[in-house]
Amino acid sequence: MPLPALPSDAVWIDRRDALDRWLADLPVDARVGLDTEFMRRNTFHPQLALLQLGWNGRYALVDPLAFDIGDALKPRLHASESVTVMHSAGEDLETLAPFVPGGPRALFDTQIAAAFVGMGLGISYRALVAELCQVELDKGETRSDWMQRPLTDSQRLYAALDVVYLESIHDQLASRLEQRGRANWHAEDCERLKHRAAAAEGDPQPQRGMRGAADWPRAKQALLRRLLRWRDRTARALDKPRPWLLEDALAMSLVLQPPSTQAELDQRSRGQRALRSPQRGELFDLLRDPVDEAEIAATAPVAHPLQGEAKKALGAMKDCVDALATELDLPSGLLCPRKVLEEYVSSGEWPDFLDGWRGELLGGPLPALLPG
Repeated sequence: MPLPALPSDAVWIDRRDALDRWLADLPVDARVGLDTEFMRRNTFHPQLALLQLGWNGRYALVDPLAFDIGDALKPRLHASESVTVMHSAGEDLETLAPFVPGGPRALFDTQIAAAFVGMGLGISYRALVAELCQVELDKGETRSDWMQRPLTDSQRLYAALDVVYLESIHDQLASRLEQRGRANWHAEDCERLKHRAAAAEGDPQPQRGMRGAADWPRAKQALLRRLLRWRDRTARALDKPRPWLLEDALAMSLVLQPPSTQAELDQRSRGQRALRSPQRGELFDLLRDPVDEAEIAATAPVAHPLQGEAKKALGAMKDCVDALATELDLPSGLLCPRKVLEEYVSSGEWPDFLDGWRGELLGGPLPALLPG
């Protein structure tokens, strides 16, 4: 198909009735290009600053600061035959979660698709446009302030161009996916991305990321998990960044040496910008409440760096993944990241990440390489 013209006439939408009319013109089998601009400076949740839509040479820049877009998108993006085309959609889906719970019915992520057809892992939209559409995009507005109003002409053009080429890219990548027999794998990974973005809760085992706690007693690890999960819940509720409530280093210090009084906690936690009196009281109670056996049992151990036979097993698994990825012309990180292999060797439990098409390929060789 011919490349669309530059969107000099992209319509600016700042009223709900105008958005409804634009969406009403979409056929049920539309391929809708979608992107967002959002800000996440002083909040936990991303703040939607602009919504870009494209279909069949028509483009819209929707201003969510001017009106409540509500559920306007959901009926169209859930139409029975519609496909929503996005690039590197994870954060955009998270931003849109309040407006399109669960994400669009059918998502086509062009970054994931590009990885499946041999274009590398994590390719940028700009590089993809250059490769498939022979157009060099300006990236001058990458760090722009999208909350300002009015937006400049340069900002509007930059934002509109983020959806102009999605339809052409979709057509080319969809064809290559079919030729390689990877369409179902891509669809599965897009579904996985949607589910991850829609998750209402954070990591249930956040202490695993604190490698400095690997030698701690299990009760201390359980207490650390308790604090980190409280931090996540509270940050979501207050819409503040996690470190504003409790920095990692402070969390570990409080677990290793719990304060004996509220005053001591208040002194040690000075400078935590979102930690007010109610939260300080909750935190002190969490630190004082004894850890029981059930909580310890529910806490996944913080893994030590792999040594000896475990390290050899990791190397063998990595070689297995690399060889299979080369055979399939896939990036190794797409097939199975090293971090997933480390968790598998450490825990011995099959990772959720390796379910589905990955499990069909790796479910035989990897378990046989586990140490012991």
